[in-house]
Amino acid sequence: MCAVLLHVATDGPNRSPTLPGFPDIAGFSLALASRRRALGLIAVSAGGGVFLPGIALAQQASPYAGLALFDSGAGVCAITPEATEGPFYFDPKLERADITEGKAGIGLNVRLQVVDAGCRPLAGARVDIWHCDAQGHYSGYPGQGDGQDVDTSGQSFLRGWQKADDSGIVSFATIYPGWYRGRTTHIHFKVFPNDNSVMSGQLFFPDSLSEQIFTTVAPYTDRSGKRDTLNARDGIARRAGPLSQAALREVADAYQALMIVAVKAD
Repeated sequence: MCAVLLHVATDGPNRSPTLPGFPDIAGFSLALASRRRALGLIAVSAGGGVFLPGIALAQQASPYAGLALFDSGAGVCAITPEATEGPFYFDPKLERADITEGKAGIGLNVRLQVVDAGCRPLAGARVDIWHCDAQGHYSGYPGQGDGQDVDTSGQSFLRGWQKADDSGIVSFATIYPGWYRGRTTHIHFKVFPNDNSVMSGQLFFPDSLSEQIFTTVAPYTDRSGKRDTLNARDGIARRAGPLSQAALREVADAYQALMIVAVKAD
């Protein structure tokens, strides 16, 4: 087992092209102002833009420019409990950067940096991620969907793993995850820093952005029903806390979700 320290970081404001089928959203960044300040909600303006009320913005030249990123003072890496692995994990033995397998949705680049308790990059650490598609279905399992009649056995979409590079970074091309009953929008990840340790975590997204996507963009709008669980009502998200919220920005024709995961192995 591992204790997990999470630090959320991002570049400064970065304008990029509008996503097809999605309102024009100004580039934005999220950063941790202090260990006691929550990231808060992204508010959607009447004009369709997105702004961040009352949140201090960090302007790093690059979130992964070097270890100076951790020199912003005490409490930057806050210890956070592990999040449950959930019932839908399996190892498809697919080492790959693009995990979409043709699944439709808004493009998302998930970029994680794995470091040790001293904030040094863990080159070679294995990172697995997996999440549901726009309809709320995971690959590889029967009995899914509101009617428990969806069977994706034998499929492996939206799953994969990589080994961290010399900077401790992994980068996955995927889509913005959908939702299913009883859970807020999230992505699962597992980190294997060595042969003796493993940790499980989850990455969460701003409810207001998820709501905008789910109610205005196909194929998310093809999902029947209305989601019943937001971040504040999801027990796993509440226990994980604000440091498990994704730092988001627009890059090219997709979103990018950034997180630094510091792992203290036993």
